[in-house]
Amino acid sequence: MMTILYRVHDNLYINLTNRCPCACRFCLRRTRDHMEDSDTLWLDHEPASDEVIAALRKQDMSAYREVVFCGFGEPTEALDVLLETAAYIRRHFQNPIRLNTNGLGSLINGKNIAPLLNGLIDTVSISLNTPDADRYLEIVQPSFGAGSFEAMLDFGRECVQYVPQVVFTTVATTISKEEEERCAAICREIGAAYRIRAYEP
Repeated sequence: MMTILYRVHDNLYINLTNRCPCACRFCLRRTRDHMEDSDTLWLDHEPASDEVIAALRKQDMSAYREVVFCGFGEPTEALDVLLETAAYIRRHFQNPIRLNTNGLGSLINGKNIAPLLNGLIDTVSISLNTPDADRYLEIVQPSFGAGSFEAMLDFGRECVQYVPQVVFTTVATTISKEEEERCAAICREIGAAYRIRAYEP
């Protein structure tokens, strides 16, 4: 049975798509097909917004601290469903809403999507991964190629204007302390927070 909703710690995660323009070397889906409290995250079809909303209606939303758009794909690949679902959550529940993203949604959709998040998303968490554009191409392997690193940073700059909290993340142990300091400097320049997330094999 495919998994649309699954729990991680005290949060409810929404798995919208398996499409992603990146092939990150440390991506969890290289080594597993599920999370601790889920069935497989490989979808047999991409759920429409009414299918996601029907699944949400079965949940006790008071049991979750936060709702997170994040699964085995890049959520902005299913942008319309993401926005419709976020609007439903905003209307009916009190949970903060977070988007975990590779930051390439504007390239994916061929337009600046940051304004569309206004009023719907409370936190955008963007995978920075490295402070170096060439190293980014090597680690993340984005299908858009050169220019992806700057596009990701530009997306963060745009999000700062529309989303209350913007966070860039790197993965612990994958870059040096000096590189982490450079990442922190990039975040300060953009006006975003910086977080080092745990490596999960």
